[in-house]
Formats: sequence, structure tokens, C-alpha cells
Amino acid sequence: MGTMPVANAGSVTASPVFCVDIGGSFMKFAVSPQPGALVPLERVTTPATSWTDLASSLSALIDRHAGAADAAAPLGLSIAGLVDPRDGVATSANIPCITGKPIGTELSALLGRPVVAANDADCLTLAEANEGAGRGHSVVFCAIMGTGIGGGLAIDGRLVRGVGGVTGEWGHGPVLNTTVDVNGERFHIPRFSCGCGRSGCVDTIGGARGIERLHRFLHGNDETSHRILQDWQEGEAQASRTVAVYLELIADPLALVANVTGASVIPVGGGLASATPLIAALDQAVRARVLHRLDQPLVTPALRQEDGGLVGAAVLGHDVAARMKEA
Repeated sequence: MGTMPVANAGSVTASPVFCVDIGGSFMKFAVSPQPGALVPLERVTTPATSWTDLASSLSALIDRHAGAADAAAPLGLSIAGLVDPRDGVATSANIPCITGKPIGTELSALLGRPVVAANDADCLTLAEANEGAGRGHSVVFCAIMGTGIGGGLAIDGRLVRGVGGVTGEWGHGPVLNTTVDVNGERFHIPRFSCGCGRSGCVDTIGGARGIERLHRFLHGNDETSHRILQDWQEGEAQASRTVAVYLELIADPLALVANVTGASVIPVGGGLASATPLIAALDQAVRARVLHRLDQPLVTPALRQEDGGLVGAAVLGHDVAARMKEA
């Protein structure tokens, strides 16, 4: 298993929290010596199909970087999957070895330290609420707009975790409009089938594949989302029509999210967050629809896009460490 050293933990003297961002291909390992600080340490391949190998890999990472004083340091995990807050059982298509496992409980017993886990969208939400675009805001809704649509909710810097670990999933539910008026034209949009089993979900249109699907429906030709957005910025007619319809469709449910949650900022993560003109246009469309009108941006690119999993996992770990001190 190859490793990629990034930094040395020898200079870390405070009692740390360890954190890992576990993706389907790689795990990123870091130490957080104190809240708000993060020292990346290694990146290793993820043994996604073997629970024994995954636990051994995490144990080896800690052994390489933990000192004698770090024996009880908590470990926070960000995983590409769901974690049920009732029993800690994980479900992940990309990391099948953790599916059905109470991942925190089992790893805590194996590693001899407290282990807490949340999914990657929730960890990005924590990162943005505590150390990103949502810092200083009481209610932060993080909208994930990548291949598909996801989200998370934090209040006063703490994650809101619903039944089954599902919170902030604004991508699912048959809520999309089927008729859109743009620049004097009326468009009738079908309720596309969603992977969740329903039709008309935001996930069918809102992500990168959704933009491509919408463009194909409107114009009968296939383009990548990157090409569509580039053409839109250059004023090309078909792409401009696609993006105009897209914004009308997506702004309504996102404005509803803002009204329901009371979020005063909505950081956007995922691949589409890098398309800053699109996020700026979405912000304008959403702010025109919310009840509480804001002068400052509401929808904005996430600031912790690159290290959000690690930062959020570190927040989880520090919360465990604080409770340990209080006990």
C-alpha cells in the first residue's frame, strides 16, 4: 500500500485529534492539534473491500504519527456514505466493507480510542460552519452540487443529524416544476426518473449530469456540463437557454430550503462550486425568492472544498474530546 507523506507530526505538541477523510480510492490522514488547526500527514489507498485491512491501515497511520501522550486522542472520520446516528451503522456503495458496520463502535474497540464518524457532506457542512463561509452564522445549510445533489445542516456550529443519518438531502423528493417561463418562452420539463426511485427530484437536474440531461432534452444534443457552462458564459444561445431554465428550476427548491431552515448562508460544495459565475447567478435567483431579503450573498462557494472532510472530521473529534474533559 503506497503512502504519500505530506507533513511531519513531530512538531505537534498539544493534545491532538486525529482525522481521516475516507474516500472510495484514497484516505487522507491528518492531525488537528487544536480547534481550527489542521496538519495533513499522509494519503494512502483505501482498502475498500476488506474491513480487516481498513482497520489495520487506520491503526498503522495512528502508530506512525501518535506519541505516548496521544493514547486517548479521538479519531474523527469523514466517509463517503451514510452513518445512522442512532446506532452508528454505516452504508456506503464506494466503501462496501463498512456497510452494515457500527463503524465508530468497532473501530473504537480495535484502535483503543474514541472514534466518531459522519458522512462527507455532513463533514463539509461542519467545516463550513466552523472554519469556512458559514463561520459566525447561526444556521448554515451546505448544498453539495457535484455529479448529483446533497446537503447538510449545522446550527451554532453543530451538525443536525436526522433519522437514518439523512438531513439536508434537498436533492430528493418530487419537487421540481414542470413548467418554466424564461424570456417570454414557456418550457415544459418532464419529471425525470431519479435513482432514489421517484421522479421529479432536484437530483435529476441539479448536478453536473443533470445539466447535461436538461441540455439534451432542450436541444437534442450531448455536451459536457463544462462545455455548456463555458458556452453560457460566452453567450452561446443554446447554452444560455439551458442555464436560464436550470436556474429557474433549481432556485425554487433551494429558496424553500432557506425559508424552512432559516439559513443565513448556503455554502456550495461539489464540482459545480468551481463554476463561480453559475453560483453567483444562482445566488441572485434564490435571493429573489426568499422571504428574508439579504443584501449580502446567500449562496456562495464553499471555502473548505479541498479539505472539508478532514476539517469536519476534526470538529467531530474535538467535540468528543471536549465531552471527555467534562465527564
